[in-house]
Amino acid sequence: MKIKKIDPKGNLMVGTTAILIVSLLLLCIFVATSMNYIENKNINSTSNDNFKYLIEDYTLNLEILGRESVDEATQKVYNGLPVLNSENQIKKNLDKKLTEKNEEYERKYGVKISSKTVSVENTASPWKVLFKVKLDVEKDRQRYSKIIERNASIEGLRDPLPIAKLTIASGILTYDNKIHYKTALSAYMLLHNLDSPESYIEATAPLTIKKCPYDPYIHHGDPGVLKDCLKKGYFHESADGSCYLCRLEGKGKCPHYGFEVFIQTHTPLNNESLSCSDHVVFSDHYNGKKIDEDDWNSLILDDSHRKKYGLI
Repeated sequence: MKIKKIDPKGNLMVGTTAILIVSLLLLCIFVATSMNYIENKNINSTSNDNFKYLIEDYTLNLEILGRESVDEATQKVYNGLPVLNSENQIKKNLDKKLTEKNEEYERKYGVKISSKTVSVENTASPWKVLFKVKLDVEKDRQRYSKIIERNASIEGLRDPLPIAKLTIASGILTYDNKIHYKTALSAYMLLHNLDSPESYIEATAPLTIKKCPYDPYIHHGDPGVLKDCLKKGYFHESADGSCYLCRLEGKGKCPHYGFEVFIQTHTPLNNESLSCSDHVVFSDHYNGKKIDEDDWNSLILDDSHRKKYGLI
């Protein structure tokens, strides 16, 4: 019996068919692998995006929590308790808040967060406090570790210096968004043998920190500007004034770039007395004179401050 040989054309068809089958199999494997890769990539991408969102959301809270921590230190002063080290007090306040926030994030999002305040510092601006927080985050084998820096504004917070310096036992009062010194400031001046303490009976000053918009300050000499500044209770940048962190400790002057505010007298007396910038009253102790001798509410200023504010 003769075996029929496949002619060359048959060999070509068999070979072509085999190549097509193998190619089709390879194509199916490639498509399946690609789809699985794309699906995994999308899962990873979504997971990464969620992880990044959690970190961004958490760090946005640092500014708010930092400000609240400063305000708590201020409240301690207003409760009659001394703040001996403002940085440590604020760090303690913030770490407590961070622990609560970490527990909240773990409950809500299943993310483990460890955070600790590294430092609380002054900045080039006296209106802001810098917070540095060491942050470690872990979720689904994803990790993040970094020292986060955030600035918190102190505008709108109460000025702690008058209370920290004189204490609530002095009879100083706060209402109508003002510090009412009553006889506390005159008693302080009498104790330190300063000139004309009676001039500062019933003196007042702004309670909350508000940055003066009249900058450069020489414009306070323009018509109506000083009157509006005193009415609104604005504070002013000053290399001689104390920063917020030092004000918490009752320091009328400090080495940092700070601010000053006018302590306004309400007296018919024209005696030479302390210049009314708060760092002068509480620390530097040099005299000035009324800008307008006929005005009971006139500021008492020295020549240097008159020049700074355009009041010469």
